[in-house]
Amino acid sequence: MVNEEPNQQERDGTASQTSALGENPSLSTHPSVSARPSVSIHPSVSAHRSSSAHPSTLAQPSGSAHPSSSGPEDLGVIKVSKRRWAVVLVFSCYSMCNAFQWIQYSSINNIFMNFYGVSAFAIDWLSMCYMLTYIPLLLPVAWLLEKFGLRTIALTGSALNCLGAWVKLGSLKPHLFPVTLLGQVICSVAQVFILGMPSRIASVWFGANEVSTACSVAVFGNQLGIAIGFLVPPVLVPNIKDRDKLAYHISIMFYIIAGVATLLFILVIIVFKEKPKHPPSRAQSLSYALASPDASYLSSIVRLFKNLNFVLLIITYGLNAGAFYALSTLLNRMVILHYPGEEVNAGRIGLTIVISGMLGAMISGIWLDRTKTYKETTLVVYIMALVGMVVYTLTLNLGHLWVVFITAGAMGFFMTGYLPLGFEFAVELTYPESEGISSGLLNMSAQVFGIIFTISQGQIIDNYGTGPGNIFLCVFLTLGAVLTAFIRADLRRQKANKETPENVVPVFHSQILVHEDQKPAEEEEEEEEEESKTSKAPTSVLEEHL
Repeated sequence: MVNEEPNQQERDGTASQTSALGENPSLSTHPSVSARPSVSIHPSVSAHRSSSAHPSTLAQPSGSAHPSSSGPEDLGVIKVSKRRWAVVLVFSCYSMCNAFQWIQYSSINNIFMNFYGVSAFAIDWLSMCYMLTYIPLLLPVAWLLEKFGLRTIALTGSALNCLGAWVKLGSLKPHLFPVTLLGQVICSVAQVFILGMPSRIASVWFGANEVSTACSVAVFGNQLGIAIGFLVPPVLVPNIKDRDKLAYHISIMFYIIAGVATLLFILVIIVFKEKPKHPPSRAQSLSYALASPDASYLSSIVRLFKNLNFVLLIITYGLNAGAFYALSTLLNRMVILHYPGEEVNAGRIGLTIVISGMLGAMISGIWLDRTKTYKETTLVVYIMALVGMVVYTLTLNLGHLWVVFITAGAMGFFMTGYLPLGFEFAVELTYPESEGISSGLLNMSAQVFGIIFTISQGQIIDNYGTGPGNIFLCVFLTLGAVLTAFIRADLRRQKANKETPENVVPVFHSQILVHEDQKPAEEEEEEEEEESKTSKAPTSVLEEHL
């Protein structure tokens, strides 16, 4: 068996030999190139010292063990970059800022209703516009991600997030609700450039044993922003009747978030790079090698929708994330209904949900990196999210806030902790398709179900109370858990990472090294033995080159 990580001496030999072969112009036309593919593609050349192989091929590793350098990155070297953690942390921070702006209105729903003189449903739309904007813009932004890369998308997302924050500062009068809506819409467009990035950043910048943890850190920022959005607005903006004083408190919140958004935009300009010099994993190296500028974007989407396991994951992820979006948007209304005057504690309950979910996300990411049990972990977490939702529903109206804190935290640990699991499971099921497209489709499903669940549960709460509204979500979470059980664990990226270079890389590059209609390597090897007995002609590409 060939070791997956050859020692440095073998790597050096491979690189020098590949370079030598690439510099010989006769290799592309000499008959030996097409007559003896076993020299470059047969695993036994570098794995076993077979008596049938020519001595010159046994002296050094196969020249095709690693692809030669092309472009700014050296595909033959697997190495993680020191910059990777800075990139993911900066992304996590501006994702946090954008998520804060999503929930800052809903966490003090009743206060903004009084300030702008609008209905609760109008304030709900300040949250739902994030979901609505995402749906039509997903595919164009995913195409831009494929066309222009991570850095361009990161700059655009952080710039729009900064712009939206400053626009809101022009809405500090009760009659300027349309201006605050405009600022929120700009931030919602920025969100489209953010939500599809975590799995892509993890794949491009992190090694095979770090991708799940890195994806969790990237999602962690979004969840932290929601947590701060539940905690800070009730503290900065008290529930007072004087609109002038209220406008002053709102302006403090808007100025703080605009300053933070501006600082993060500057950090993105400084820190964010397109990709590291070397691919961080074998799967990413193969992804670079297989990348084609002429690849059809629409054909990739069609292939994804033909993948039944991924389609099931789209539905189940949307049900779970949509339920979380609805709960986050309507939490203030539910808590105030049972505990009047507890706006601050309503925000703290939301904070508890998200903080426990962040903990669950980090634990899940580390667990996946160690065990690779994507299907089992996803199913268990989904079922526990359903159990948590049922318990939360049964305890919300008991009259004891401390009980609600505990049950909401337990629910959030699994419901929010599921989100990065869905991203990573999707990448496994769809490799080598673009992570931006797969995660974008998951998020689109979440936005669709989020709008449906928020509007439906809001109407149910207004007409029948919080109990029936939460039961409505429990029914759909049950459906999601059942569908998750039918997803088959086809872990394609893990299979690519486990393959040895001698077995994988030449297969994908066979159109370059070997003509399509050549015979199998075993037959060619037998013919090579017969020719060596009857002819004095060279029997290997290496010997011919020397």
